[in-house]
Amino acid sequence: MVRMLESEEAARRLGVKLPTLYAYVSRGLVASHPSDDRRRRLFAVEDIEQLALRSRGGRRVESRLASVTTGITQIREDGVYYRGYPVTDLASSKTFEEVADLLWRTGPEPSDWVPRRLPRPPQLDTADLLRWVTVLCGAKDRLRADLRPELVIRSARRLISTMVHALAATTTGSSDRSSTAEQLALYLVPAQVAVAARAELDRTVDMALVLLADHELATSTVAVRVAASTRADLYDATLAGLGTLAGPLHGGASQLAYALLVDAERHGVDRALNECLRWQRVLPGFGHTVYKNGDPRVSPLLDCFDRVARPGQRALVASLIELAREHDVPAPNVDLGLAAVTWATGMPTDAGRTIFTIARVAGWTAHYLEELGERPLRFRARAVYATAK
Repeated sequence: MVRMLESEEAARRLGVKLPTLYAYVSRGLVASHPSDDRRRRLFAVEDIEQLALRSRGGRRVESRLASVTTGITQIREDGVYYRGYPVTDLASSKTFEEVADLLWRTGPEPSDWVPRRLPRPPQLDTADLLRWVTVLCGAKDRLRADLRPELVIRSARRLISTMVHALAATTTGSSDRSSTAEQLALYLVPAQVAVAARAELDRTVDMALVLLADHELATSTVAVRVAASTRADLYDATLAGLGTLAGPLHGGASQLAYALLVDAERHGVDRALNECLRWQRVLPGFGHTVYKNGDPRVSPLLDCFDRVARPGQRALVASLIELAREHDVPAPNVDLGLAAVTWATGMPTDAGRTIFTIARVAGWTAHYLEELGERPLRFRARAVYATAK
């Protein structure tokens, strides 16, 4: 099967603008191919890579990590796409399990979404507990070195289910709620909740899981792919992702945005923003290095927030966003949306990181499977040695 790139992706890989790419085509330097959409052209990955190599005079740049071509997630100007489907559409129409199957390119297998039997979870921080679950699940999988895709997917389903079951067991003992979102919502908001409110809460968590399941080559995803390139098993690769996610600069921004909302409620929006800028220099939950025109994932979460929040909470978040806009702060991102829904529903301060982590295991697994089809050990950078005076 020949892997193809759309025009925008081919130009980005070459580091040129679209007119330059089309000039290469007219000069016969690279061939373009028709697509289903007559307005778009396709380019073979191998042809683009060869052209990139020629543009460097035939020299391979040793300090550059391997180029990653993926068919999982694409970030376009109009939003994020999983396997060609807009993630905002998926979030409003599919469950997390259905989207995981889409990412993994497999059919549904409900019998695989069954947690492993583990000892009663110890009293640990949530992030540490998820690492504990991953280690034990790996230890109990006697043939975890068998990397056939169908077995990796089965292991991923059981790992995610066990993670959520272990979290729920720390507060509720056990749960017969069926879906990942339902069980996770019960852990995050264990108190008695009206049936209608509980259904809305489940839907909100499910939507958040879908929106956060993957985001192309985020730092933790690269770590998982590097582990996969060494042919580490799924559990060890997941631990690589979890270790990267433990850093405060990736996956934890929603927790900082949650604290900002708490301060705004306590001291007022103006003071909270001013103090945050004084000590952090940036506003958590605003701006994104990838998006020039705003994070498209934030709108669905803010819609959920509007449905679960009290009037005063809605007014506070609206004032926060408006004040930030007046002062030319970049548009809100998914971390603010995630913080808003977790804050409004009384979830713990680290609930956003928990949802993010569970969701991202699905995306990591998709990238792990894709990396198994690549040349092993391809992520080998070279350092530029410098001495210190």
